[in-house]
Amino acid sequence: MDFQIQLLLLTFLVTVIFSLLIIPILRKLKVGQIERTDGPQSHLKKQGTPTMGGIIMIVGITIITLIVALYYYLKGNIEVATRLLPLLFTSIGFGIVGFVDDFKKLVLKNTTGLKPAYKMLGLLIISVGYTVYLINVLNTGTDIYIPFLKEYIQVPAILYIPSAIFVMLATTNAVNLTDGVDGLSTSVTTIIITCLTVIGIIFDVKEIILFGCIACGSNLAFLLFNLHPAKIMMGDTGSLLLGGVIASIALYLKLPLLLVIIAIVPVLETVSVILQIAFFKLTGKRIFKMAPLHHHFELSGWSENKVVSIFSVVTLIFCIIGLNSI
Repeated sequence: MDFQIQLLLLTFLVTVIFSLLIIPILRKLKVGQIERTDGPQSHLKKQGTPTMGGIIMIVGITIITLIVALYYYLKGNIEVATRLLPLLFTSIGFGIVGFVDDFKKLVLKNTTGLKPAYKMLGLLIISVGYTVYLINVLNTGTDIYIPFLKEYIQVPAILYIPSAIFVMLATTNAVNLTDGVDGLSTSVTTIIITCLTVIGIIFDVKEIILFGCIACGSNLAFLLFNLHPAKIMMGDTGSLLLGGVIASIALYLKLPLLLVIIAIVPVLETVSVILQIAFFKLTGKRIFKMAPLHHHFELSGWSENKVVSIFSVVTLIFCIIGLNSI
């Protein structure tokens, strides 16, 4: 366990260093946040805040994961090294899709960014690739763990494959929707990833423990600069990266159903958007003052810090419930 703590701290340190180096560069390049004029008026003052900060997390996670993989490879533990890398490449793959979107919007000044169809296609390709890897390379099978019942059930491949792909697409997009308040997505995903890492410890899955510690270390470092008032925004680069981390770990542990519990905040954020759109189309009225859900509470008088605090506490409570269901 000492090694995992050292790993988390090392990733934290490396990410802080790269944050101090990259944030001024993004500011100099004027890669700034573009706020919606129809969003909360309090957010307009964030206009110009450096974004695409997910690059920082990508760099920190990639460097440390590659070093750890090399370390285990040289020690002769090739299995851990080879199983660690697909977790990295899948997460980074999602982050790259987000980076392309951010780059088009913020650097090339293309306000539409990456076309939704192309963006979804990129996410779909990565999701399919990872699912195929789990089934055909790792031979993990198509069984999933049922929380509370505490047993595995076998799912036919014809159902498991599209379900696994859906989980990855849904998770990445849900985390993307959660990113709208300073420090919210970073805080919530850190708690979720910590929960999954603890489960990795319970199940004694070495590569999950290592990768989870690395992701948490990077997240905590980024949070130093992302808390209100944020000095850097993660952009789609970061939110899709973190969604990828959560989805890839959950599927690796055969725990996609657990995400409904421990990722309750991203789930509610997504549901709020779906309900808002559906209800408005049917009635011409809105259920929430604004969707996603965090904006509703902002317009109800909550400060950004209160939103982050309450949503983080809710996530923590549901993660504890999730751990008790294992």
